[in-house]
Amino acid sequence: QVQLVESGGGLVQAGDSLSLSCVASGLTDRDYAMGWFRQAPGKEREFVSSISWRGHTYYLNSVKGRFTISRDNAKNTVYLQMNSLKPEDTAVYYCAVRNSYYTDYYRASDMDYWGKGTLVTVSS
Repeated sequence: QVQLVESGGGLVQAGDSLSLSCVASGLTDRDYAMGWFRQAPGKEREFVSSISWRGHTYYLNSVKGRFTISRDNAKNTVYLQMNSLKPEDTAVYYCAVRNSYYTDYYRASDMDYWGKGTLVTVSS
């Protein structure tokens, strides 16, 4: 079975940095896109960032310049480096995979597999 496990969430102050990671296992195909979504209480799950197998990236406008997505294909791992965190970044962050060689600005329904999420809380 496919399993995605996120780690790195926690409580930080506004302006601080945090790094998330997600390790995938059980995938039988290569060349899959990976991404991050987030969901705050009372809001819909929203796209944060994605990265293709070859490293092409997309970002939500509000995190552009602050967040950096990267991946290590040998480790089946995707990372999200979050700098200059703001209270509005507070959410459960989910790792997701889509069986696609390319990547895009995804909707949640585009993704094939999901992790259980890790909570990021940014205090004001």
